[in-house]
Amino acid sequence: MFIIDPLTIVLTIVLWLIVVRTLYNQKRSSLYTNYPPGPKPLPIIGNLHIINLTKPYKTFLELSKQYGSVFTVHIGLEKTIVLCGYKTVKDALVNHAEEFSARPIIPIFHDITKEHGIVFSNGENWKVMRRFVLSTLRDLGVGKKLIEDKINEECDYLVERLNSYKGEAFDNTTAINSAVANIIVSIMLGHRFDYQDPTFVRLLGFIDRIIRLLGSSTVMIYNAFPSVLSWLPGNHKTVVKTARELQKFIKKTFTQPKENLDVTHKGNLIDTFFVKQLEEENNNGSYFHSDNLTTLVESLFIAGTETSSDTLRWGLLLMMKYPEIQKEVQKEIKKVIGSSQPQLEHRKSMPYTNAVIHEIQRFGNIVPLNIPRCTTQDVTFKGFLIPKGAYVIPLLASVLNDKDHFERPDEFYPQHFLDSEGNFVKNEAFLPFSAGKRSCIGENLAKMEMFLFFTRLLQIFTMQAPPGAELDLTAGIGFTTPPPIHKICALPHTQT
Repeated sequence: MFIIDPLTIVLTIVLWLIVVRTLYNQKRSSLYTNYPPGPKPLPIIGNLHIINLTKPYKTFLELSKQYGSVFTVHIGLEKTIVLCGYKTVKDALVNHAEEFSARPIIPIFHDITKEHGIVFSNGENWKVMRRFVLSTLRDLGVGKKLIEDKINEECDYLVERLNSYKGEAFDNTTAINSAVANIIVSIMLGHRFDYQDPTFVRLLGFIDRIIRLLGSSTVMIYNAFPSVLSWLPGNHKTVVKTARELQKFIKKTFTQPKENLDVTHKGNLIDTFFVKQLEEENNNGSYFHSDNLTTLVESLFIAGTETSSDTLRWGLLLMMKYPEIQKEVQKEIKKVIGSSQPQLEHRKSMPYTNAVIHEIQRFGNIVPLNIPRCTTQDVTFKGFLIPKGAYVIPLLASVLNDKDHFERPDEFYPQHFLDSEGNFVKNEAFLPFSAGKRSCIGENLAKMEMFLFFTRLLQIFTMQAPPGAELDLTAGIGFTTPPPIHKICALPHTQT
């Protein structure tokens, strides 16, 4: 009797599914003959063989030189449309905001979030959660004096931490992460943590590990072939396991329902969610359930920590790399602020510092790929017919490096945001927070944090490289682009 082993059966089924899906995609694509051009794909793997799997944005920037501002790449069997350059990305996200407002189902993020929360959800759930977060952030004082005071209070703790190194070289990752994370923690929970608190240390450990794993090549390959690789070990398994552990940790530590909830006191986001949950408990269609809360808290912890922390660390590294720019910033701080505590109102009187901060955000290029979009309907765009449900990458790296809007896109050049008389000028291609209906909800908070932390640190310290160190500006690997691993000497001005 002829016996087929189980592995052979599974592989046969998987290969058959791949063939069926390929034929289906080819039939579907035939309906859209005016599809954007792109490199010729190989069977099954598509264009994966030419893509930088840890920094795919670099490959896309190169392909745009050959195929223009709208082109197609095949990531496995998935046709992906890449949008490049400020005009094209703005046209899609702003002028065609509704058509490009959905999120595609990205396997790794679907495994983690199950489309709950806000970042990777769609439809009414996304709309309800986004409205809730925006209104709650506004009510809790984001953009106002209340949050400004909390950031300045955290600046005191960060200065104390940097002073503890007494000018000796150290890795500033933990200190900066802790300070930035405490701002979103105070919004979520209503209080801050000591930097050594075991609960806080564990939270930051989860966040760092998830962000780094999401940027690995194996995760990108898993997203291309989830039905095949879901059977195999790898970073895709590890990141989902880590995210599950973080979710359990959040439920146990932060989002346990309170027996004596004061519905009149909405002092933090989690309590506000619980109040909303009580208000709608008789509504069978309520979106204020525990899965949404857990995913919401998880994504806000990650997004609210990693992007701002990476940006601030880029800023300090660049000040070490370009000490003459650091001196000009410090000169302006001394002139406008002196020894007083920095306030947001100082920003309008500090054009050079403002330009430097904008250039840090541009050069740091923290989310180069953007978070992918998905078309909600068939749309004619730039002469191409893009079908409903198309996977779209509005490449932020191409916007922040657009040669038509930035004179020296590959250099750190604060003059990108200054006129000939030294006045600050806006640059329309400055879109580090994306644009349109899916733009970053934490933009105002991030801007506040960057200005207050950056000016306070340079008011107190001069940042220098350790003796003999060579400063590399090659971005690290992750879902965001952190600065390379380095050490820093924070010298109090009494030592310089």
